[in-house]
Amino acid sequence: MVTGRLRTAMSSKKGHKLTKAQRARQQKEEEERKQREEEEARLLAQRQEQERIEREKKLKEIRRLELKDEERREGELEELHHLLQENQEKAAQWKTNTAETIKWERYMRCDSAPDPTEQRDINTYISLWRDDPEVNITQVLRQCHCALQLTEELEVLLEEVSDPQEAQKFQESFVNLQEIIHLKHTLAAEEILKAANKNINPETENMQTEIADDNVTLSLWANLRKRKRFKGFHFEKAGLGFELPKSLAVKDIAVRILHTRYDHLSVLARMTPKATHTPTCSSIGRSKESLGGVASSVMEKKESLKGEVGESDEVQSIHGSEGGKSSESLGSSKNTSGSWESRRSHVLTQMEMIGADSDPTATQFTKTGSDEAVDLMKYTPLGGVFYYGVFHLPPQAHLVNHWEIREIVDSGLKVFLYNPEASSSDDSEASDSPHVGVSVMLPDWVLFLKTPKIALWDAAGTRWVGGVMDFTHQEAEAKVSFRMPSFQPFVLMQETYANLPFQSWELRPLSNNSAMFSIHGALLPLSITVQDNLCMLQSDQERGFAHILGKWMSRSALQRAMVKAGINIFVNEHTDRYVSTCRKDPNTELAAYEQMALFASACAFSWSRWNTKCGDEGLVMQVCEHLSPTPVPEGLWSLYLLGAQRVQRLEMTEKSETFSVDHHPGSEFHSTFIHMLRDRMSPEGAARTRKSGFQFVEAVQGLLCSTRPLRFSS
Repeated sequence: MVTGRLRTAMSSKKGHKLTKAQRARQQKEEEERKQREEEEARLLAQRQEQERIEREKKLKEIRRLELKDEERREGELEELHHLLQENQEKAAQWKTNTAETIKWERYMRCDSAPDPTEQRDINTYISLWRDDPEVNITQVLRQCHCALQLTEELEVLLEEVSDPQEAQKFQESFVNLQEIIHLKHTLAAEEILKAANKNINPETENMQTEIADDNVTLSLWANLRKRKRFKGFHFEKAGLGFELPKSLAVKDIAVRILHTRYDHLSVLARMTPKATHTPTCSSIGRSKESLGGVASSVMEKKESLKGEVGESDEVQSIHGSEGGKSSESLGSSKNTSGSWESRRSHVLTQMEMIGADSDPTATQFTKTGSDEAVDLMKYTPLGGVFYYGVFHLPPQAHLVNHWEIREIVDSGLKVFLYNPEASSSDDSEASDSPHVGVSVMLPDWVLFLKTPKIALWDAAGTRWVGGVMDFTHQEAEAKVSFRMPSFQPFVLMQETYANLPFQSWELRPLSNNSAMFSIHGALLPLSITVQDNLCMLQSDQERGFAHILGKWMSRSALQRAMVKAGINIFVNEHTDRYVSTCRKDPNTELAAYEQMALFASACAFSWSRWNTKCGDEGLVMQVCEHLSPTPVPEGLWSLYLLGAQRVQRLEMTEKSETFSVDHHPGSEFHSTFIHMLRDRMSPEGAARTRKSGFQFVEAVQGLLCSTRPLRFSS
């Protein structure tokens, strides 16, 4: 009993001693913790003091750099202004001299082509051509080729003119030429159809022919057999087909599909539709002197006009695939009907609405589709216009006792009025569609980045509208098929900015006065080489624009050719409505392009992912000196921040995790981009920039300003 109590007391005393040891350890740990906290606080205060000293030092350095920049600002801005003004004056003088040379060369040619800048010459040219009774298709196409060259020149003049009166004069000449060209096509087609029964194909027992040159493809079909089971016909060489409603298969009709590589209807649609006079049926019957009367009423505003014509005036006749025909079947060389004046006056009234020589009742039967006007800023017509029309077959000649007898009519080629609703109600077989079927092989000189859309011409509203049905796109065959309410001109359309925004871009020098501008678009990468004042397109993709790849042309000519081929990388004041990207100050952006062009012979410039993160007022790009034509090594790039008042080199890199405006140690601030770049430029690079020609500088600047890669890149 005593032993147990002793053990308990000893155990209690021992536990008391362990508790004191623990308390001692705890006290020691507390002291150590306090020491650590004090040390950490001391170190934190030391770091904060160091950071404060560094900030003050950095602020002092920044202030020193700012004061230094302010001291030389006036001199730098004055030097930049002098460089830009000198180049602009040289470029303006060169353009003036070039225009005078072209005018003199035109004068020395002593041919019949008028000067497009002289409206009197154009009017005389049109008047003489209008009185020319030639209706042979080969000769007409050659004449039209010359006229289309004039329209192309007028388009360029309209893009460059600044005087509103001059713009109106050029527009009137442009529209008058459009009308006479279309008139001549109609008269030539009529002459061919008059001899349809002399050129019957033994297999189809109808007449069909295809005629083409560099500008148009004319496909004609005459319904001579009138089979009720006739479905349609496909023009093999032209890649065009049609399907007739059954009610038309037994009519005396002819189908014409005139495919023009140019687009005159979109030009009319862009010319202030509200101010455009739309002739009514009451105007039918006006005399030939009214040609061009409509032109003066639609000329209210200068617009950007698009178009291109071929260079060769050679005409190729393509015979129908089912059989051949003699050259005589294409029409006699002169019209001997004796009713030239009457027919011409009649057709002129149809010309009041270019493209309306298809069914004029077509617009009121577009109930199955959208009748809203197509936004020609959002969509671009590609591949030319397909004038799809049906006409009364002209009276055919008959042999009676070795005499050729043909009825003479004064109406000319008359449009066959087709009402699909009436046709549907009258047709006993409900399964037959009253709508007109069309199939088109996509032109191989146009690139469609997406599935094309179809727009129909609304002549009354002078606009493109929707309204097609049963649309199919066979991508492997590059073919589209659809139905439309009636016979109307139509176009293929693509989203204007399908290749925007750019994923990346780069401008790097190749040699003195030579550089390559590469863009990786949203759907298609491409490059443009600049040499002096000429540009050349390069791409691994050839389908659709092989005809312009590797060819040197002026920047403006290349831009028109690329847009016409469906490769649009160019922007305007409306682009931001359709392309969502970062916003940038336009003045800062323009100043950047001007200075990039000045140093494009010696410096490489590239896209930076930080450009979208630096705010609206700043621009960020990668830059380095590069005097070799080879690609730029990855490690040579430096980041630069351009603002409205200051340019600086950044300490951060393209691979940094966050954006920072800290300037690179050892670098300075400058008021201009070119003086900033000179700080690190070698003597060889500086010498190359001084040798940059004004033509090269203007070409690069124009390319940058027309694409705006700093604004429209993601």
